[in-house]
Amino acid sequence: MKINIPSKMKKVIIYIIVCLFSTNILANSNFSTNKNVTKVLGDSAYQKGDYSLAIEIYENILKSQGESTAIYYNLGNSYYKNDKIAKAIINYERALLLNPGDKDVRFNLDMARSKTIDKINPIREVFYITWIKSIAHWYSVDKWAILGILTFILSIGCFILYFFSKQMKYKKIGFFSSILFLTISVCSNIFAFNLKDSQINRTGAIIISPSVTIKSTPNESGTDLFILHEGTKVFIKDNTMKGWKEIQMEDGNVGWIQTKNVEII
Repeated sequence: MKINIPSKMKKVIIYIIVCLFSTNILANSNFSTNKNVTKVLGDSAYQKGDYSLAIEIYENILKSQGESTAIYYNLGNSYYKNDKIAKAIINYERALLLNPGDKDVRFNLDMARSKTIDKINPIREVFYITWIKSIAHWYSVDKWAILGILTFILSIGCFILYFFSKQMKYKKIGFFSSILFLTISVCSNIFAFNLKDSQINRTGAIIISPSVTIKSTPNESGTDLFILHEGTKVFIKDNTMKGWKEIQMEDGNVGWIQTKNVEII
């Protein structure tokens, strides 16, 4: 069965696919070239056990060249080796924001968390929410976005198959495949949007002081609620009070903390 697709449409589809792949390749190659030389110096310092120098080099890379999962991961390792657990956790968390599916980062984050004092039991979620979140964490924002675009193109191709085919068998294949790819495309773009939003509007934070008393109100005279220790993760609820932040813990407890005692992920 031969399907006649207009030549102009073929050219448009091929052009879009080529642009997508070439853009992704160029972006990745430029990113690698810009960081490779300096990163080698940081890796060398780390391997020699000079963790303070490695930290300085990795921090400078992030300041001058922007965020990177690999740099955050290496920086977290350097802080961990330097016995600065809170800083290690912060950088592992930042690495996961960029690439939630990185198993090495997640493993090291769990190792660092095991060294913290506070053991918080998170509020249980409905099972399907946990399931959806686990799927969303398979890939990074860029990978979800690329998958969303590619599956959208495939859905168009399958719709063309459905529209131009004269045999019912191919029409059914084209129709149902188009619906499937379109569904994947929509979900992929939703995941990409939510992950990007979590990177931009960061509410997660880590306690950086050895210990801090959480208050009932944003002032020193407020009632003492409980004590948190270095490395504990919290979420910022209110950031409008000067010098104070309202936080919520993973178990649902809420209170106020001085800004100097916490660092945003």
